[in-house]
Amino acid sequence: MIASPLPDLVGRPRECAALDDLLVGLRAGGARVLVLRGEAGIGKSVLLKYVATQASRTTVTWAHGIEADMELPYASLHQLCAPFLDQLEKLPEPQRDALRVAFGMAAGDPPDRFLVGLAVLTLLTRASETRPVLVLVDDAQWLDQVSLQTLEFVARRLLAEAVAMVFAVRDPEGAAALHGLASLHLTGLDTAAAGELLEVTVGGRLERRVRDRFVAEMHGNPLALLEFSRGRSAAELAYGLDASSHPSAQGPVVNRVERDFAGRLGSLPTATRTLLLIAAAEPVGDARLLVRAAASLKITPSAAPAKAAGLIEFGESVRFRHPLARSAVYHEARPEQRRAVHRALAEATDPALDPDRRAWHAAQAADRPDEEVAAGLERAADRARQRGGIAAEAVLLERAAEMTPDPWPRGRRALAAAEAHFSAAAPDRATELATAAELCPLSALDRARLARLRARILFARSRSDEAAPLLLEAAAQFTAAGSPLARETYLEAISATIFAGRVHGPTGARAAAIAARGSGAPPSGSEAADLLLDGVATLLTDGYETGVPALRGALELLAHEELSTRDAVVRWLLLAPVALEAFIHYAWDLHAWETLSTRAVRLARDIGALGSLPPALIYAGGVHIHYGDFAEAARMIDEADALAAATGHAPHKYAALVLAAWRGEADVAAGIIDEARHRAEQRGEVSLLGATGYIRGVLYNGLARYEEALEAARTGIEHDGFNFTGLSLVEHVEAATRCGELDQARASLARLVELTRAADSGWACGAAARSRALLADGDEADGLYRTAIEEFGRGRVTVEVARTHLLFGEWLRRSQRRSLAREQLRTAHEMFDAMGAHAFAERARRELLATGEHVRTWETRQASALTPQEQQVATLAADGMTNAKIGAELFISPHTVEWHLRKVYTKLGINSRRALPGALASAGATGPGNEGTVRS
Repeated sequence: MIASPLPDLVGRPRECAALDDLLVGLRAGGARVLVLRGEAGIGKSVLLKYVATQASRTTVTWAHGIEADMELPYASLHQLCAPFLDQLEKLPEPQRDALRVAFGMAAGDPPDRFLVGLAVLTLLTRASETRPVLVLVDDAQWLDQVSLQTLEFVARRLLAEAVAMVFAVRDPEGAAALHGLASLHLTGLDTAAAGELLEVTVGGRLERRVRDRFVAEMHGNPLALLEFSRGRSAAELAYGLDASSHPSAQGPVVNRVERDFAGRLGSLPTATRTLLLIAAAEPVGDARLLVRAAASLKITPSAAPAKAAGLIEFGESVRFRHPLARSAVYHEARPEQRRAVHRALAEATDPALDPDRRAWHAAQAADRPDEEVAAGLERAADRARQRGGIAAEAVLLERAAEMTPDPWPRGRRALAAAEAHFSAAAPDRATELATAAELCPLSALDRARLARLRARILFARSRSDEAAPLLLEAAAQFTAAGSPLARETYLEAISATIFAGRVHGPTGARAAAIAARGSGAPPSGSEAADLLLDGVATLLTDGYETGVPALRGALELLAHEELSTRDAVVRWLLLAPVALEAFIHYAWDLHAWETLSTRAVRLARDIGALGSLPPALIYAGGVHIHYGDFAEAARMIDEADALAAATGHAPHKYAALVLAAWRGEADVAAGIIDEARHRAEQRGEVSLLGATGYIRGVLYNGLARYEEALEAARTGIEHDGFNFTGLSLVEHVEAATRCGELDQARASLARLVELTRAADSGWACGAAARSRALLADGDEADGLYRTAIEEFGRGRVTVEVARTHLLFGEWLRRSQRRSLAREQLRTAHEMFDAMGAHAFAERARRELLATGEHVRTWETRQASALTPQEQQVATLAADGMTNAKIGAELFISPHTVEWHLRKVYTKLGINSRRALPGALASAGATGPGNEGTVRS
């Protein structure tokens, strides 16, 4: 037990010590995050007050979640940031504009919530430059959803800033909130501490049996003990109270406490009870608004009895002593009393300054559907969407649909609410509202929207082939309605079939392409999107010879089309994966891959679309794998994983698997592959099985485990997917020739030649020439290997250049041309060793040994190796970017940039930015994945 400056804080030494340590770390300049979890009344709020009182020489800012049916987007975040808004103009322009729109201070395109998060991170970081900042969030589970998501993003990006965040989350309601952050779970006080608290409250010593009985009934819950015993003496508890019949003793602890609060209402004057109900119905806590609403109800505010009963506190704002007190007041009132209070609040709310709350109160006041009220809610929903509050938009539209008397607009609003709930990651609620919309009369266009929504919900839950037919049906309906959404929906349908992993069959990509080509759908409004659909559809229906040139027609526009609005950028980012898959696997175009993925990364950074940035980084990382720059690829994959974790998205495993395979990291790859297989089977994402077939083919060919490579590559070929078939054929030809399965190798070569003929790129020509060489002899083989090296070089596919040198050298050694073999094998070994392609490098080393040449590798200087994040920060700093610009580029704070740079300076043995370019160049040979070789 402890004696605390806060009288109610008893029996929490462990929790206080954790909070004290947090403050020590904060004052030392380090970022800290802690989530306090526990049931209602367990003491979370008191611990937040404790840490606030201990936080001397620290700026403390609060946000309070309030249980309410309405979610005003960014309301809680605005409350928390209010003390720092005088620094708003000092933020980078994109962050400043995003925050101004989110807080309703300016009009503009809806900001990406992660860009808002970066703005908040920067704002808090700037504030911490003067003194450490402590952010306290009570009842986090009741924050508006977008505020909670934004604060979670900030918490996950803190590293070197003098900012600490402490959240209080009620269980079980908030069990899913802030998952994965450091947590401290609060349980009930032990018997001794609970007994001490009870005796302090009643002002006397209780008989042990009586004390222990009450402590056991309250399960050590501090608030339950306090509220149960408040105003009762030790004697009353010992002799005058039958606890078994008292309402507070029945049901779970939370219910007991709420009933105890409710029991105090009966003795209060009517005017005071009404005043409490106004406060309970208005979550802002605006005392002036409360007074105006009370005047509308013709009552004189009389708060003294409520304060005396320990229910409420008055100051500049109105606050209940505990959320359960608010809940008790609201739920004890009769429905007609609640409606009257909401009506008064609607009348008292300024329609110009706060139209959304006015609309919400008007809806709560209505006892029957009302078109005027419904229209007001719909307008409020639109304003919420413009601020980026999708969850709020969904709630407001749902209520608008409920309040709509006419079935035609009711169906339209229910459908819009369903779409908003789906966008807010609430597919179950979206399904319920879609069903409600379906029961109403809908226009042809709305019927198409409903069909597309149902398909999207299905696709989100499972990547199986069930969604594509529904998307095709929706696209056909859009076409019949003359909607520009038709072509976009056809692309979605083709994308769904790509994930489902089927080209042929009634639900395959080819069937979707045939439907798209024959639809006569009107233009989408984006020439690039229309050309992409035409190119992909032609590829799938007419074959490679016609399809690849048609696809190339879209590249210039995809690369350079002007995107004048944020919505246009978002739509482009949605198109990018389909375009990239087509250009990679059918045009064999590494240049297009680099062009489109680089633009995707830049666009996602520019608008702060952190949901789209991780996959864009993964695609860009794939380019660098093929360039042989494994270190740069690793940096991009690392950033993608960090952003995915910070934003709560699932990590993208493709590039990490490919990189592990080329590095020859069997143990690493095996774990990720098993996880990918499980995911593919669970979600019906058959394309993952094709990808893992190719990846395992690379891995086992590198390790010279050719039987396993043969089986793996066969899987990649046979899965009938849109992607990875060609790359799997390359692996299969090599493995089959090494295993003596020449008929299999010839069959795969024939398919590969057909697949690459139309592409006519360096990558495609190199793959075909090398695969032919593996089945050729004499001068023909010699010429094909040399052609492959030249073609892969033309396509800048460096990993395949190195691999062709290896295969050429192996063939030369077996042809007894050792001197020529050494030349090729030496080149292969040096290239692979520099990349960090360890398995292929070892294969080349063994071949060199067989020619009589001895080879050893330098030891990698691990102590000085930079991490991927350090390398990225150092590279940008060496290019002359300021810390602020680097932070904006990488979605970290300038303090974190400086923290990384200090570590970089230490590792590289320098002390200034001026020395970075030379130091990075010198360290290039010994950085991660860059090992030199010596020959003896």
